[in-house]
Amino acid sequence: MILYKRLVFCIAFFFTISPCQSFAAEKLTDEQIHTKRMELFQKSEAMTQIPWYYLAAIDQYERSLRFARKDREKPSSFISIYMEPEKWVGPLNPHADDDNPETIALFNGIGRDGDHDGKASLKSDEDKLAALTDFILRYGIDHDNFKLALWDYYKRDKTVSIIMGNAKIYKQYGTIHLNQKAFPLPLRFNYSYRNTWGDARGWGGRRIHEGTDLFADYGVPVRATSYGIIEMKGWNRYGGWRIGIRDINNTYHYFAHLSGFAKDLQVGQVVEPGMVIGGVGSSGYGPPGTSGKFPPHLHYGMYKDNGLTEWSFDPYSHLRMWERLDRIKSKKH
Repeated sequence: MILYKRLVFCIAFFFTISPCQSFAAEKLTDEQIHTKRMELFQKSEAMTQIPWYYLAAIDQYERSLRFARKDREKPSSFISIYMEPEKWVGPLNPHADDDNPETIALFNGIGRDGDHDGKASLKSDEDKLAALTDFILRYGIDHDNFKLALWDYYKRDKTVSIIMGNAKIYKQYGTIHLNQKAFPLPLRFNYSYRNTWGDARGWGGRRIHEGTDLFADYGVPVRATSYGIIEMKGWNRYGGWRIGIRDINNTYHYFAHLSGFAKDLQVGQVVEPGMVIGGVGSSGYGPPGTSGKFPPHLHYGMYKDNGLTEWSFDPYSHLRMWERLDRIKSKKH
């Protein structure tokens, strides 16, 4: 009977952040969680005409910050958008936990009642989405005005670029269920690598190696490891011909020392796991075109942005996991 009452309670308040929702979310698969998120985004789109992929892009950016920063709680509900409690209730509101829409509006708070339960609660996914969409609608829902709303909300050009990239990816694929990854080199070729992150490097001044070197023959195809946006393509005196891709989890993937780029590859282009973006080479450590100062290999680096700064982290364990998953996939085919 106790279990039955708990189940009924959870269903009744499914779209609020409560112990029940956390309990329910833990039991759902990633695909089911994505489906629930999509339902919320599409419901907001139907009510406001703001494209769902704009809302999904903001939520995904906010979700990445929760995993990258210690001052944010980890996601505990379907929507991860963070709003400061003080702004929610209004800066001069004497009641920090106020959930009355009328008094919140009186104190110029951003809180809204999106689920029509008579409360404007930071514990409600629909209330948070209602507050966000209300802010966006002050500017407009076309591409340029949405970017203006993002800048006014975050005050950071890089954040605007990241969110717009997420929106472009979601719009192209029509889904937010895009967690697949791929090993950067095709398994049918000979290659070798070990954990070289943090090793000392001397060329151009003393520094540490921010990545993993994967040695392979010249020209072996180099592949995108995730869904993402090409942020950078060109020459660097250290990395030679290189490409930078930002994925939907706000991780920047860096591919360096390439022999060249795939045909028609452009900055701003959407890529997906396994897509060929270039070839293994030995370019770098000199002016454009310099090559052959070291054996051909791919330098692969990963960087995380937390909304304030960006730093490198060791990609080795990720490479091993993606390699293992690709081998499993190849055996199935």
